[in-house]
Parts: sequence; C-alpha cells; structure tokens
Amino acid sequence: MPRPLRHRPWQLPERLVTPEPLVLGRRALLGALAALAGAGVRLADAAVPRNPRYTADDRKLTDEKLATTYNNFYEFGSHKQIAKAAEALKTRPWTIRIEGLVEKETTLDIDDLLAKVALEERIYRLRCVEAWSMVVPWTGFPLADLVALARPLGSAKYLVMQTFLDARTAPGQRAFWYPWPYTEALTLAEATHELAFLVTGAYGKPLPNSMGAPIRLAVPWKYGFKSIKSIVAFRFVEDRPETFWEEIAPHEYGFWANVNPDVPHPRWSQKTEQPLGESEKIPTKIFNGYGEWVAHLYPDLRDPVYFR
Repeated sequence: MPRPLRHRPWQLPERLVTPEPLVLGRRALLGALAALAGAGVRLADAAVPRNPRYTADDRKLTDEKLATTYNNFYEFGSHKQIAKAAEALKTRPWTIRIEGLVEKETTLDIDDLLAKVALEERIYRLRCVEAWSMVVPWTGFPLADLVALARPLGSAKYLVMQTFLDARTAPGQRAFWYPWPYTEALTLAEATHELAFLVTGAYGKPLPNSMGAPIRLAVPWKYGFKSIKSIVAFRFVEDRPETFWEEIAPHEYGFWANVNPDVPHPRWSQKTEQPLGESEKIPTKIFNGYGEWVAHLYPDLRDPVYFR
C-alpha cells in the first residue's frame, strides 16, 4: 500500500473535517443502523462520519436525482431508466454467502454483517465504460474488512462476487443469452486495497435499489461495470475466473477494466467523459484520477491488457 501523500487533489482541507463531537459512538451508530431498512432513516441522521481522506474536490457532486435514476442494472432492463422496476427487489431479509477457499464457509444476514463493521462516507468518482461519469457520496465500509472476516486461505488469489438470481423479480434475467447471475471479480490485492469499498448507502440515505441495494461494490479506478450491485455471495478462488461481461464480449470488456483515456473501447474513444447533468465533456484521467493510489498494483502499465 503506498504511503499517504500530503496534497492529493481529492483530500479535504482539515477545516472541513467533521468535528469529533458530531460523531456518535459505535454502539449508538449500530443502534441507528438497525432501524434503517424498516424506517428509511437517513444515514446522516445516524451520524455516519465522512472520511476526509476520500473526496473529489476537483469535481462537484452529481445531482442525487440523476445519480439514482440513470443507472445500468441489466437485471431490470438494458436501458438506463430501471429505477421503478428495481423497486420490486426485496432487500430484507438479505443473506450473504462467504465461500470457497476460506477457513470456514458461512452465511450472514446483511444486518449481522453491518454490526461487525464501522460505516463511513466517502466521495468517489465513477467512470462508466460508456463514457459518462458521476461523483457520489457513498456510505459503506472497506472491502478489506469483509476479506478479514472471511479469513481466506493462502491459496486464494481472487475474490469472486455474485449478485442475486430471481427472474420473477428481475425481468432482465429472463434474457437467456446472458450468463446470469451477474459475476465480477478482483485479485486479492485489489480487493484489499484501501479504495475498494462495499457500499450500503448514498447521499446520506440507505442505498436505493436502482444503485444496487442493499450492498454493492465501488472500485473507483475501474470502469463502472466492475462495481457489482446487490451482492449475495463472495467466493475466494485460486484461478482467475471469467466474469459476466468478459464472457459476453471479451474484446470489449476484459477482466481488468482499469480506466485509461489512451486505450479506446473498440467502438468509441475513452479520452473524454460526460459528467451527468453537465453540458461540457471533460478529459478522462488514467485510473480515473486515482493513479497515485493504485498504479503499483499493475506491473507493466504499457501493457494494454490492464486497461480492458
């Protein structure tokens, strides 16, 4: 893990850090979280602190309505306006399997998992492979915390994540030509990197179904399709798996999918992006602007394989 830098562009000045008296103790926080699903309580009301280490002060936050209603979620349709259809997904009860090369396979209720971690808010940029982007305040916890809970064996090299399978609820899963359920994966080095984040909320509220409730991934240096939604299983494996989009179109959507403006998609340029709600396109940055954090994970940055 690289040493912290003093003046990264996404870090908040110290004067904007949330005052310590405003942050509730862990016991009070967990008590507030227990009521979120049933009562729709804002996460901000539970005093989830914003981590000043992760922000994007070179970009403004995307309007909440845009960010929560313009989404790719193929389980509910191949268009962007899936928010209404996604409301059919029941996110409680919700169980998560931890399996594969671990000390002990287990199944956890989502709320039992949340009781084992400390939530925080982080502001991340998200860059879609389709060349649009947004900036979102996510609430969640480091993926590394889940890896630590899972206790993977030394032979585990990759973490495979899988979403739900329920074609009665999600009509998109009736499209038999897709390899359901949606599957994504990271190397363990990526999964335990500090930027890899499991998301349970956005904009100070519980995560909406359209964005992948009740728990999704955010890996901000990669194209958005790597950030799998509505996760039900984490599986630790030794061999590199084939992921959902890689199986469908490996020449367009590879395993790594790190953002790089100099490696075009086969059908369009990646040099610029269109922020949602903005009139002008902006230049795309390598690793979506997080290169100082993650470039060391990839041994040869001249190899285009890491960018598709």
